[in-house]
Order: sequence, then C-alpha cells, then structure tokens
Amino acid sequence: MPSSRRPPRSAPARRSPRAAPVRRSPRAAPRAVAPTRPQARPTAAVLAAVFGVLVAVVDGYLAWLLREPGAGLDRFLAVPLVLAAVALAGSVLVFTGRARGWLVLAVASAVPLVSLLGLALLFGALGGGAPLWSSLLLLVAPVGALATCLRRPVRAWSAPAAVRRPARGGRRGRTGG
Repeated sequence: MPSSRRPPRSAPARRSPRAAPVRRSPRAAPRAVAPTRPQARPTAAVLAAVFGVLVAVVDGYLAWLLREPGAGLDRFLAVPLVLAAVALAGSVLVFTGRARGWLVLAVASAVPLVSLLGLALLFGALGGGAPLWSSLLLLVAPVGALATCLRRPVRAWSAPAAVRRPARGGRRGRTGG
C-alpha cells in the first residue's frame, strides 16, 4: 500500500558566490557608471580649507606658547609644528580636491581638538578665568574644520578616482592550478 507521506524535500542547490547569473537577453547589458566627482568646487570644501588654515594657526600659537626663550627648537615644539604642517597640507588637499584630503584634515584637526578640550577641562578645574575662555575660543578652529571636512560634499570632492577593473572581472597574472 502506498504511503500518503511525501518524500522529504532536498535542500535547494547552492550556487557558488562567484557564479554570475546567466544573461538571456540578446541586447548588451548597460555599463555601470562610476560616481562622478562634482564639477564645481563645493563651498563646504572652501570653508574646510579655511578652517584647516585656522587649525594650523592655532597649532602655531600653541607652539609659541610652549617655547622657551634661548632654548632653540625643542621636542615639545616639534609636535605642534608638525601638526600645523599636516593641517596646511590637508587644507591644500581639500581645496584642490585630491584623494583623501578630507581624512588628512580631519586627523590634523582632531588632535588639537582633544588637546584643547583637555586644556579647557584643566583650566576649568583650576578655577576658570581668562585661560579657560581663551582655550575655549581656540576650540573654534578644530571644531569648524571637523564639521566642514566630514560633510558629504567635501568627501565627494576629495574622493579617490574610481578604480578601473577588467571588463570580464577576471584576475590577471594568475596561473591555473
């Protein structure tokens, strides 16, 4: 007597993750268009570059505050001066639209932001006054640079060029085996 139970279903056949679906249309597939860079320089990129120059000025001011008369160039002076040079390089990269310029400017403005916040907290714990307010005023440049260089138009303006890949998707230089 035949059984009323159905035979168990087999699991669906798994395809390789590399296997592309077969295209059955006689027409050619449309080419994927790479995202293009904006033609005109966004205003946010100009503002980010200006704030980057202000970050370099703040770093130079901090280096001037750290210097000792008659001591020459000290190790303590080198850190703010290097940060000022990186901030200037980042602002030039953002202004010209070079690849990853926004990242250079973000790193160059995050370090003074953290150090100035620590300085403001220290001065606040010691009683505030004019040093507290001056350190809070110096925070305007790094905050402005971070707020403008992390925006989408600036990141799109200074995005790297699209990587061109072979049309077939295969890897070159690989030997079979």
